[in-house]
Amino acid sequence: MSDLVLGVDVGTSGVRVAAIDHDARVSAFVTSTMPAAHRDGHRITQDAAVWGRALDDAMTRLASTVDISRVRALAVDGTSGTLVAVDDCGVPVTAGSLYNDRADDESVTAVQRAAPVHSAVHGATSPLARAIHLQRARRVKKILHQADWIAGQFSGQFDISDESNSLKTGYDPVARAWPDWIAATGVEPGKLPTVVPAGTIIGQVSAEATRRFGLPSRAVVVAGVTDGCAAFLATGADKPGHAVTSLGSTLVLKLSSEQPVFAPEYGIYSHRIGDLWLAGGASNTGGAVLARFFTAGEIRENSRLIDPGIASGLDYYPLPARGERFPINDPTFEPRVTPRPDDDALFLHGLLEGIARIEALGYRRLAEFGGPQPTCVTTVGGGAANRIWSRIRATMLGVPVLTSESEEAAVGVARLALRALRAQSRP
Repeated sequence: MSDLVLGVDVGTSGVRVAAIDHDARVSAFVTSTMPAAHRDGHRITQDAAVWGRALDDAMTRLASTVDISRVRALAVDGTSGTLVAVDDCGVPVTAGSLYNDRADDESVTAVQRAAPVHSAVHGATSPLARAIHLQRARRVKKILHQADWIAGQFSGQFDISDESNSLKTGYDPVARAWPDWIAATGVEPGKLPTVVPAGTIIGQVSAEATRRFGLPSRAVVVAGVTDGCAAFLATGADKPGHAVTSLGSTLVLKLSSEQPVFAPEYGIYSHRIGDLWLAGGASNTGGAVLARFFTAGEIRENSRLIDPGIASGLDYYPLPARGERFPINDPTFEPRVTPRPDDDALFLHGLLEGIARIEALGYRRLAEFGGPQPTCVTTVGGGAANRIWSRIRATMLGVPVLTSESEEAAVGVARLALRALRAQSRP
């Protein structure tokens, strides 16, 4: 039987584990749910022990499905911006501060004063600003990202992070170092983890992980990425010019590039994955706008009446409310969804065209700031199933619109581990 590679996806609602073979085919996929996060005003936290219990449950489920002794490598992805402070043994000394947890105003201001404008650390939910508060707890040795701590459950190392998860905590992926200005925010640089490139083998599984999960001692642990980057890798996109559009409630674009793309005024930042950069932007348009006017069933029925080869003649910019962030950055930007024709199919046609037009403008915006022109666009999210919409988008984009090989982040981070394993075996 062939060897297996694991991808562990940890979020705020559960843990998902994918096992893939050497041809990247999924051999098993298991999930374990978590209790909801704790909310207290603007504070949103979750006990890291909840993550650990869900991990144990997921690995137990996996062991009942496949032979764990076949595992050769694994990697972990986690929610971008979720942090936890640990002691010198890797034991959490604070609750996990979730990606949407609010920092106190004083810390946000300290980061704003010290950080360059192009850095990804600004805002009320800034991980770096929240780290200022976390480091004040007793016995804090390191402040880790969610993926770092879970990876530590396998490696026994609780002082290593990756370039993807560290981006929003202030890591400079161009210089490949924590910048000097971080100390001016009040964060002690020594409490931040050592950062390695995503996809780096950081060591073998620990004796404790062998006992706890049944993993073989020869298996290696690979530095992972954020959940968003893992979802990108799951699609099969892996070359410059490969793009992924997420058609969910909002419209999210990601583009693989040979050089970084930064435009903070549009919310554009670039994650570094090996020698490639993953640039992205998010518009407020998307499925939430369609849901204002049509049910899912009505969208399906009316889509059948649309001829995607003929333009609707409607010039819409669909938004759920005033304000846009990308590819136009204007908090006062007004939605444009009028005039509304009597024909519902024609109205839907105009909305689908409008969102596709925004998508095309978004990729042009990424190219304007240094990214490549897309060579193909893979689609994920609920809108991926609408074939009429895909044909409209292909016309607007001028490149093939593809279906995703997978939408599971666990599969994507498993692919990253597989890539590291293959590189290790090359002469």
